Amino acid sequence: MEELAVAADNASAVDAVQDQMRAVGARARNAAPAIARADSGTKNAALFALADALLESEERILAANARDMKAAREGGLDAALTERLELTPDRVANMAEGVRQVAELPDPIGAISDLVRRPSGIEVGRMRVPLGVVGIIYESRPNVTADAAALCIKSGNACVLRGGSEALESNRVIGDIIQKALRAAGLPAEVAQVVQVSDRAAVGAMLAMPEYVDVLIPRGGRSLVAFVSEHARMPVIKHLDGICHVYIDAAADAEKAMAIAVNAKTQRFGVCNAAETLLVDAAVADAFLPDLERRLAPYDIELRGCDRTCAILPGIASASEEDWRTEYLGPILSVAVVDGIEAAIAHIARYGSGHTDAIVTENYTRARQFLREVDSGSVMVNASTRFADGFEYGLGAEIGISTDKFHARGPVGLEGLTSQKWVVYGDGQVR
Repeated sequence: MEELAVAADNASAVDAVQDQMRAVGARARNAAPAIARADSGTKNAALFALADALLESEERILAANARDMKAAREGGLDAALTERLELTPDRVANMAEGVRQVAELPDPIGAISDLVRRPSGIEVGRMRVPLGVVGIIYESRPNVTADAAALCIKSGNACVLRGGSEALESNRVIGDIIQKALRAAGLPAEVAQVVQVSDRAAVGAMLAMPEYVDVLIPRGGRSLVAFVSEHARMPVIKHLDGICHVYIDAAADAEKAMAIAVNAKTQRFGVCNAAETLLVDAAVADAFLPDLERRLAPYDIELRGCDRTCAILPGIASASEEDWRTEYLGPILSVAVVDGIEAAIAHIARYGSGHTDAIVTENYTRARQFLREVDSGSVMVNASTRFADGFEYGLGAEIGISTDKFHARGPVGLEGLTSQKWVVYGDGQVR
């Protein structure tokens, strides 16, 4: 009888969470028309108010984040997630600047493109329109709360934001600031809602609400993204892994190559656009790799190499087959010596995740070949993979980085949160 009572209590708790999530979804659906028809001035007013409020509320945000960080450390949260969870004055300032940049971007909604006059006399084009209600499920990273809300507001979408329980305090405060900014601009606060339920059943409920949520965007570890992709009853914009490569070509400038290789790995470890594999042309490997090992020594990077790499750097560990497929999100770098650009491209095709890959070379022909043949969301020449980011691409902020080929790819900004509909102008034509 006791077991039956516990089961009944658990079922009752799940039902309560589902009811709460349906209420959140209904409020978002009801608010969606207001933000969809809002003009650019109104949306920008909300965003400028939000940017100012984030800076003014820095102390309150950092206090909430400190509570989250304390609980994370006591709970033994993974180091990569803990690093993403932490907010600093600089990160709060970056959040505000990202929101401000979104406000300053051209409004995509209502823009008509590709307008063509047909032989019948009608004019046919396509207009940018909001997706409707966007659900975002993410781990750690409380900055995503502000970034996602800003992008959704500017692109005319309502949003439901479900952060991880580890960031609950931070997200609540940021969510409250967002809603006050919306009200100040005369928009419904329900345009952007932070889910207040920490129970994991909230995620399952979101996945089963296609009547309220039009598209889902998961941001987090592979297990979260895979779960959402498998169970969602609406379209999903996602990336599973950030296995990013830097290829040092035989024609690379040595100093550029070293600076890019070191930065791509060490600027931040726990991010999806950090380099996880370094590929070095055999023609320059004997000179490049010992210097790289010295340059990485202060960062305590563990190098894992192929047989040819280990022959040049005998003190490092041997890379396994699994290493080439692993997103470390930490101070580990896999290194392979390859025979030219074709071998580098083949390695990326076999092991890459379609996120971001870079070549360092002064050879224009090889640079163009790399750009054409590497099938990733971002492909770079002579730049660190750490630039694969919405802020750096001029998107103001990003909702995530997609490794899918539809509906958006690479950093997803305003345009990725819109769809297009056909529009026709006529003057009485009949067929």
